[in-house]
Amino acid sequence: MTMASGGPTLKDVAELASVSIKTASRVLNDAPNVAPATRASVRQAMESLDYQADPAARSLRAGTDRLVGVVVDSIGDVFFAQLGATVEAVLDEAGYRVLIASSNRNLQRERDTVQNFIQRRCAGIIVAPTRRDSLVGMRLRNVPVVFVDREGDLPDGQSVVADDFGLARLATRHLIEHGHRRIALLSDTPAIDTTRHRHEGFRAATADAGLLVDEALVRSDCPDASEVVRVIAGLLALDDPPTAIISTNTRLSLGVVPALHQFGRTDIALVAYGDFAMAASLSPAVTVIDHSPVAIGAAAAHALLQRLQAQGTDVRHERITLVPAQLIPRGSGELAPHPHHDTSRSAGPTQEEAWPLQ
Repeated sequence: MTMASGGPTLKDVAELASVSIKTASRVLNDAPNVAPATRASVRQAMESLDYQADPAARSLRAGTDRLVGVVVDSIGDVFFAQLGATVEAVLDEAGYRVLIASSNRNLQRERDTVQNFIQRRCAGIIVAPTRRDSLVGMRLRNVPVVFVDREGDLPDGQSVVADDFGLARLATRHLIEHGHRRIALLSDTPAIDTTRHRHEGFRAATADAGLLVDEALVRSDCPDASEVVRVIAGLLALDDPPTAIISTNTRLSLGVVPALHQFGRTDIALVAYGDFAMAASLSPAVTVIDHSPVAIGAAAAHALLQRLQAQGTDVRHERITLVPAQLIPRGSGELAPHPHHDTSRSAGPTQEEAWPLQ
């Protein structure tokens, strides 16, 4: 057998296995209806020749490659790093390779990245959208799209999300049930849907308890952990400082915990949105809303796989997939207000008068 200088070709494989090029191609692409003995013969020929398929040629024949594009806020963010790693692990097991890129919450960068994935013939795309309509109007060439962590608007899109409103409401209720009336909320800008929903859940729980929100306690000027010390210092300097804090994302929580220790104020109750390493080992251990990037990433990957497998069929897919989450009490969220803080009727209903958790 004489092989091309560029290495063995599929024609060489077919000749060695004594099959047609079409049959060798069917084995290469894991097509059904190939006899087991024939499949084994072709694979043995591939191994003997050390045949390596040309991904570009395969993608041209199939119309797509076995690549999935993933766009998140930042691969440096601990939440999205874990989410991306989970997506990669699930899709790798299914035979897909993953390309991950950061949008840095820049709408044009997000759209450009998605367009680049389309041009690279990615089989599917998973994206944490900067806005609900961020991909509206784009030519997606029928490539399946799954939105993750935030809802997106596409006629056949699917969004894999947590109940951000309900979970923030639960965190706030939990602190109110433990006697707190001065609850601070720390977040980045509520321009992103997830953050806005968490603000709305906080306000809803406060209103349900008959309390007024002190806007001095609502801080949406914490883009990352580096700003937390400044913000907490300002909160503690108030005439009536908070007795509890809700941190709305993991990267802020990683700044809140050391800041409270630095100021010697571990008597302030804390509920963190999203679990993190060592949270259960601190003193006090941190009460968290278990907004798991692993669970959300796995759900998004499986949703995309279902869409890829159903291409060309009339199967209808869910528009919204809610990933369950729960509050895990560990100690910090169950601290009572410090004795020198007033929790009388003037600040709202007493703990005995507060409505029960449902």
